[in-house]
Amino acid sequence: MTDMSTASDLSLPVSEHEDAASAARLNWLRAGLLGANDGIVSVAAVLVGVAGAGAGRGPIIAAGAAALVGGAISMALGEYISVSGARDAQRTGQAAQQALLEADAEDAPALAAHYRSLGVDGTVADEVARELARPEVRRRRAEAALRDAEDEVVSPWRAAWVSAATFTVGALLPFLAMLFAPEPLRVPVTVTASLVALALTGTTGAVLGGARRGRAALRVVVGGALALTATFVAGALLGTHAL
Repeated sequence: MTDMSTASDLSLPVSEHEDAASAARLNWLRAGLLGANDGIVSVAAVLVGVAGAGAGRGPIIAAGAAALVGGAISMALGEYISVSGARDAQRTGQAAQQALLEADAEDAPALAAHYRSLGVDGTVADEVARELARPEVRRRRAEAALRDAEDEVVSPWRAAWVSAATFTVGALLPFLAMLFAPEPLRVPVTVTASLVALALTGTTGAVLGGARRGRAALRVVVGGALALTATFVAGALLGTHAL
C-alpha cells in the first residue's frame, strides 16, 4: 500500500518556527519573573534595612523610592547593553556565513532521506528534495534563515523597557506594603508580603520551566528571607551604634 503524505508531513520548517516562537515567549516570561523578583528583593531589602535603623516614615519612603527608580534604570541599562552586544555580534556576518554554509551543506539525497524518515512517500520525498536543493531555492532558504536569526535577537529598547517595567511591578509591592502598613507592623507586613510574592513568582517560574514547584518556591523564598534578614540586622546595628 502506498504511503500517502499530507501537508503536515512536510511542515517541519513551520513546526520549528512555532517551537522557536513558543520558546521566545517563555524566555520573555522567565525574564519578566526574574525582573519582578529583583524588584521585590531589592526594594524590600532597602525598606526593611532603613526601617531597622529606626528611621521615620519619610526617610523610609524616600529610600524606597530611590531604590525603585535606581533599580529600574539599572535593570534597563543592563538589558540594553547586553542585547545591544548580542545584536552587534550577530551583525559581524557570522550568522550570515553560518546560514549559507548550512544551506550549501544539504544535498538532495540527504534531504530525501530526511523526509522519508518522517514517513513521506519515497517519490514525493525525492521530488521535494530536488526542489529544495536547487541553487535559487537554497539562496532563498539562506535568506529566510538569516531573517529568522535576526528575529531571535530582540530589540535592545524593548528588552530595556520590559526589564524596567517588571522590576517596577515587583518593587511596588513592598513599597506599598511599607507605605500603608501601621507603623508598629510595617516591617512584618512588608516582609510577609514580599515572601508571599516571591513564592508566587518562584512557583510560576517552576511551572514554565517544568521544574518542581515546591522546591523552586522554597529556594526563592529562603533566598529572599536571608536578604531581608541581613539588611534588617545591618540597619538595626547601624541605627544602634552608628547613627
